Amino acid sequence: MGGGYGVGCHFGIGEDVMARYLKQGLGQAEVDEADAKVRAQVETILGDIQARGDDAVRDLSEKFDNWSPENFQLSEPEIEAAMAKVAKRDLDDIRFAQEQVRNFAQHQKDALRDIEVETMPGVVLGHKNIPVNSVGCYVPGGKYPMVASAHMSVVTAKVAGVPRIVASAPPQGGAPHPAIVAAMHMGGADEILVLGGIQAVATMALGTESIPSVDMLVGPGNMFVAEAKRQLFGRVGIDLFAGPTETLIIADDTVDGELCAIDLLGQAEHGPTSPAVLLTTSEALAKDTMAEIARQLDILPTAEIARESWANYGAVILCDSEEEMVEEADRLAFEHVQVMTKDPEYFLDNMTNYGALFLGPRTNVSYGDKVIGTNHTLPTKRAGRYTGGLWVGKFIKTHTYQRVLTDEASALVGEYCSRLCMLEGFAGHAEQANVRVRRYGGRNVPPYTAVEPR
Repeated sequence: MGGGYGVGCHFGIGEDVMARYLKQGLGQAEVDEADAKVRAQVETILGDIQARGDDAVRDLSEKFDNWSPENFQLSEPEIEAAMAKVAKRDLDDIRFAQEQVRNFAQHQKDALRDIEVETMPGVVLGHKNIPVNSVGCYVPGGKYPMVASAHMSVVTAKVAGVPRIVASAPPQGGAPHPAIVAAMHMGGADEILVLGGIQAVATMALGTESIPSVDMLVGPGNMFVAEAKRQLFGRVGIDLFAGPTETLIIADDTVDGELCAIDLLGQAEHGPTSPAVLLTTSEALAKDTMAEIARQLDILPTAEIARESWANYGAVILCDSEEEMVEEADRLAFEHVQVMTKDPEYFLDNMTNYGALFLGPRTNVSYGDKVIGTNHTLPTKRAGRYTGGLWVGKFIKTHTYQRVLTDEASALVGEYCSRLCMLEGFAGHAEQANVRVRRYGGRNVPPYTAVEPR
């Protein structure tokens, strides 16, 4: 859920591209200016938390959320009290969603395996898949309490085998949000914090006097949370660099404007900077969709946000062919790509840059966001060119090892290693090899020289 940019020249439309815009949004300069302000604010706040620890976290929580309890971590009785406020049907729905996420994550984990192979006589190489030791899962609150984000991060980390899972979400109305607490607890969180925004991710990443730090941060958030994760990357691992939710609809004349419009607006309601783009070969569908968007904005309960997002970050792009739509879609590399064409499989077979694909009119981004089982924490800002989204493998580190079983193998590898090290000028490296050649190969090799071939 997650690219903080608008639509227009910064989407990279060049003079040689045939696709044409029927609607555009803000330019790149305006977006860059806003991003710079966010970066500066986050840097200041992180520095304050680093210096003052719990005191800074408490001040920030009181300032932004009017929330300053004795302890930001919930006790077991507090968790039980919060869960008691959640209706049985809501708990059942959370349980169903988590079963889907857990099931798919388990299948993904089963596809990972440790390996050990003898690559040449006497030389054994392998790797082990090891879960990270601790992870901090951020669950956004803000205007929309993102209960589903707890499934996506906590449940997936649990399936991966992470020993310590810390989950944090902001308070709602001066108290922990009951459904979010329930989802965190049912998903397997070991510690639950009631903290939001920069102070939440910084507390988990940096640690304070009362809360030990974690090794990795995951989960979506607003532009401040995303920037905080970016600045904390290196001190901790992160799932991916994320920004506002992006949605691309690829459609032809097999569907109508009503379906396209709600699938665009249904994601534009995430926030006022969420790009929503229609890519189509049908000018009639494009015009029908824009008319439908105008109609639906008059009745959509979240129209205030969706209207601003569509006005500033919405686009309609007309292409001549499916091949051109693939080219455009791969260039945009959007987070969510919904394909509603006569042959959705064509896009599955040919697209390479995206967060997740939703194939055919029977599915939609909302299914992926909430319940169907795939993860909704996905790459934005064109990061789909080089990474996929959050999955069980993100919590697992693949570590290699090697073992040499015979004198002959050590001496043979050592001869090649010696010469290659000297080729690069690494005399000490070469001597590490040379001593093995002398000891296990019985060769009289002068120190700090390349081993001559036999």
